[in-house]
Amino acid sequence: MNGTIMKAKKLLMITGIVIASLAVVIAGLAYFLIGPFERPEAKFVTLKEPIKMIGISTRTDMKSVYSDVPKLGKEYQALKEKGAIPNKKEPWAFVAISKDFRDDGTWEYLMGDVVTTLDTIPPGLQSFEIPATTFAVFPIRPKSSFAWGIEIGRTKKYIFTEWLPTSGYEPDPTILGDFEYHDERSVTDNPEVALYVAVKQTKD
Repeated sequence: MNGTIMKAKKLLMITGIVIASLAVVIAGLAYFLIGPFERPEAKFVTLKEPIKMIGISTRTDMKSVYSDVPKLGKEYQALKEKGAIPNKKEPWAFVAISKDFRDDGTWEYLMGDVVTTLDTIPPGLQSFEIPATTFAVFPIRPKSSFAWGIEIGRTKKYIFTEWLPTSGYEPDPTILGDFEYHDERSVTDNPEVALYVAVKQTKD
């Protein structure tokens, strides 16, 4: 009996060592792929004209956003491959928009191509016009393609929990909360996306 107990303890100890070693490896790999968070500097931009988009959307929340967005992305990519979105503006760009925030913690997430006109909306697709208003713009530069979602999440957390409270500005979600602007910069060896956050000056 004592021999069986000793073997069990030895097995547990070995298992613990293996698990701990794996945890160290995973943590190191994650750091290599994601890297430390560098607080981005904001610049303020007032759009000269609205940005028109046609695409698709889903309703999401904090619990499901990391599964909903990749799923929506696959549907969006399939639409692009079929050439389903008309009147695409050149040079190419697409946007990912967060808007219509509700008390139940959900919001609408849209993904679509920037277009020249909203005169023709194919069945099953929807349109949206980003207003010509003021935005705080933050660059997002992930260390790898693996880190896109994580880096966007870290940047948004920084903006709303650290930057906004001391910036003299507040969110202006009247029409939308924020949007990502993806263009040729997002497919380079050093990818970058611009995150636009709708803001207004804080009233004294």
